[in-house]
Amino acid sequence: MNTPDSDEIVIPDAKRGNWVDRWLPAILKPYAQLARWDRPIGWWLLLLPCWWSLALASGTAGRAVPSPWYALLFLIGAIAMRGAGCTYNDIVDRDIDAAVARTRTRPIPSGRISGSGAAAFLVLQALIGLAVLLQFDRFSIVLGFCSLVPVVIYPFMKRVTHFPQLVLGLSFSWGGLMGWSVVFGRLDAPALLVYAAAILWTFAYDTIYAHQDREDDALIDLGSTARYFERSTPKLLTVCYGAAVLLLGVAFYLADARIVAFVGLAGFARHLAWQVEKFDADDGDLCLRLFKSNRDAGLILTAGLVVDGLLKGM
Repeated sequence: MNTPDSDEIVIPDAKRGNWVDRWLPAILKPYAQLARWDRPIGWWLLLLPCWWSLALASGTAGRAVPSPWYALLFLIGAIAMRGAGCTYNDIVDRDIDAAVARTRTRPIPSGRISGSGAAAFLVLQALIGLAVLLQFDRFSIVLGFCSLVPVVIYPFMKRVTHFPQLVLGLSFSWGGLMGWSVVFGRLDAPALLVYAAAILWTFAYDTIYAHQDREDDALIDLGSTARYFERSTPKLLTVCYGAAVLLLGVAFYLADARIVAFVGLAGFARHLAWQVEKFDADDGDLCLRLFKSNRDAGLILTAGLVVDGLLKGM
């Protein structure tokens, strides 16, 4: 069977003329697309709770700045494990992806990567993630391995529930625990609160994302919060985003954060409110833009925590 060339494939979520399209040789492009290297928003959203927790813990421990080494390890780990997670998800969902307009051009359903090739690539990325994890203390290593539970079950949730976004939140928010753990070698209340806040944040932004596939999901009877809440989505976003901000505020208070951290939190909250104001369930392009804008919201919060730590250390 003839398969389409990577240069002929249009990936709906990817920015046109991205670095994968411009620079990678044709043989590597399908693997880069499988790992979503051309769509960096995923690893950003996986990384940001790591950085929040790391910055908050560093400030609590009296360190002026978070460890650049830990921050780099989290960056590498987020890219590797997001790619591994996407590869695993696409292996499991290859038949579903072939039936959905937005996903049928992915490397596996389009025939550009075989199942065995995808599995080998999954192992390679997982080994990189393991190498990162082994740089941490024993408690953090065990904690990191525990994150695999929600990762493994996530692709199956859309088949049995309208709330797969909740399981995604459990896995994508794990960094809220890891950042604190690598500093203190344990978990405390602020870390648990950051984790809970990140789950709610993820649940909300992925609901926005899921509105792109609402009609296709209905045709093949897949569950999602976008289908479940439909026109009530703005209310859901308001509740989830509001609760996330509240939990982060309590975490900051318990961790003895100062005013700049709360200013960053206020900026984060305003950005989330803007998303709710702009949301339109019937505008797929807008939903994608709002979803991607969560990187900026998360960076605002990160900046507030880092600057707060600097000022505390002076």
